[in-house]
Amino acid sequence: MRKWSLSAVVFGAMLGAATGQDTASNHLVEQAPVAIGKIAPGVFLVDFGRVAFGNISLTPANAGVSEPITVRFGEALKDGRVDTHPPGSVRFAEVKVALKAGEALIVTPPVDARNTKAPAVLTPASLGVLMPFRWVEVEGWPGELRADQIRRRAAFDSTWVDDAAAFHSSDPMLDKVWDLCHYSIKATTFAGVFVDGDRERLAYEADAYLTQLSYYAGDADPRMTRATFDRLMKFPTWPSEWAPHMVFMAYADWMQTGDTAWLAAHYEGLKTKLLDDRVGPDGLVMSTPALIKHGDIVDWPEHERDGYVFTNVNTVVNAFHLRALEEMSQLAEAVGKKQEAAKFSEQERTAQATFQAKLFDPARGLYRDGVGTDHASLHANLFPLAFGLVPTDQRPKLAQWLAGRGMAGSVYAAQYLLEALFENGEDAAALALMTAPGDRSWRHMVESGATITWEAWDQKYKPNQDWNHAWGAAPANLLPRFVLGAQPLTAGWGRALIQPHPGTLTSVEGRMPTPRGELSVGWKRDKNFTLTLTLPAGMTAKVELPALEGSSGVWVGGAPVKAHREGQWWTLENDLSGTITIQER
Repeated sequence: MRKWSLSAVVFGAMLGAATGQDTASNHLVEQAPVAIGKIAPGVFLVDFGRVAFGNISLTPANAGVSEPITVRFGEALKDGRVDTHPPGSVRFAEVKVALKAGEALIVTPPVDARNTKAPAVLTPASLGVLMPFRWVEVEGWPGELRADQIRRRAAFDSTWVDDAAAFHSSDPMLDKVWDLCHYSIKATTFAGVFVDGDRERLAYEADAYLTQLSYYAGDADPRMTRATFDRLMKFPTWPSEWAPHMVFMAYADWMQTGDTAWLAAHYEGLKTKLLDDRVGPDGLVMSTPALIKHGDIVDWPEHERDGYVFTNVNTVVNAFHLRALEEMSQLAEAVGKKQEAAKFSEQERTAQATFQAKLFDPARGLYRDGVGTDHASLHANLFPLAFGLVPTDQRPKLAQWLAGRGMAGSVYAAQYLLEALFENGEDAAALALMTAPGDRSWRHMVESGATITWEAWDQKYKPNQDWNHAWGAAPANLLPRFVLGAQPLTAGWGRALIQPHPGTLTSVEGRMPTPRGELSVGWKRDKNFTLTLTLPAGMTAKVELPALEGSSGVWVGGAPVKAHREGQWWTLENDLSGTITIQER
């Protein structure tokens, strides 16, 4: 069982990667190729199996070295060769190097001005120039190129442990989706902070928060998320909804670690992320024409907005504002700012009343895009539902409507859309969207040969997209949180919620790291629902099982226990700890 102690974490070096200095946050891992083939006279194609950010080392034989060789790095293949003119921001680089017999040589791609100058996040100089690639072509190599003569030096987070997390289900495609997304988080830690991909190598608030959620599902250490947070406090970006994401990041850190000392040190800065300077007399955030044109983002790229109609009161922007206020109230309470907690809570209640009165259409059961339009987009409804703003009696109908709309938003909005569906009884629809046929799902990425998630659903939706975008990896956190069903109920995972959302699956097993150690869950559904749970020491769990038709109660260790029905759930009345088998009959 893997553990880490917050008190043992050293935070002094966290910002090293942001300044180009060496840092303990990332390191190089030497990787052998999975295949080498001779594709033309004197030309070898080397396959490393998956894309990673790095460079290579070459060790020629002791004799036979004469002319310089050509090395080509690529993310894509075309006609069995490295694609030298890949689409959009897909990477290719070529370099000529001279070999010395018997001497190892580090071969790095040329510097790319697009992502190695301010304000891009600089990687430590000791790692050498990095780029994402899976394939390497070596032309002019003397003799045969053996596997022991070439290694990829891949940069990853130094705290990441590959087998700290796992997910296996009755759906093989869903397992492939999880594997793609989980690896995507590891592979995109190369910079020491969370960046948006290789094209810009910038930290953005929304990218960082989505990555943070998935990172915690694979690594419980907070250093990289905190380094990213600190960088974004220094270098904020422009979209309206990105500022409230900083509150989301701090809240997620607190729930993950329970560390109020870190929170207290960042609390005052968080208050600047609430869009208060844009709040009108009725408590809602206002948008000027300039902000409508360049500020309110809703979704990205623009054509993923489902026809959203922008007005001076934007439903999506206000949904983010309300969620940030609710979380700020809890954070203020956590650091002992009780009066401020009450102020944020009252501000949220007042604004939410206006939000419902002005933006919700009870006749349709839908939210308008804003004041002054009757258009009701996917986004104007998915964010209020994901943030718990929808009146309780309206949630099932709205969730069904969203499920019926399908994946009408980007890979970014998909995080919140699927959260809304999982949390409101539409888990089968959420899982179906992950593995849907067509070109707007993670199945499409898997079947297209992606090894890191893309920035958009397909090249045609964003022609300049890169192929290494962690914000496209939402299933890496959604599957552990909702299908395994494990989330923290109290800050620091002292008390967890175990609430599996099975959809159409018949079995799942997996594990995830927490600050208190490994948590594992397995469940099977046939005529009964059986769940096996192992909690680390110091953690208890509230357990809720999906109520199967005809079930009458819950048994733990073969004995009936007190449990009651709450909607679609059997809720155990007493928390559990240790290793337990629970069965619904």
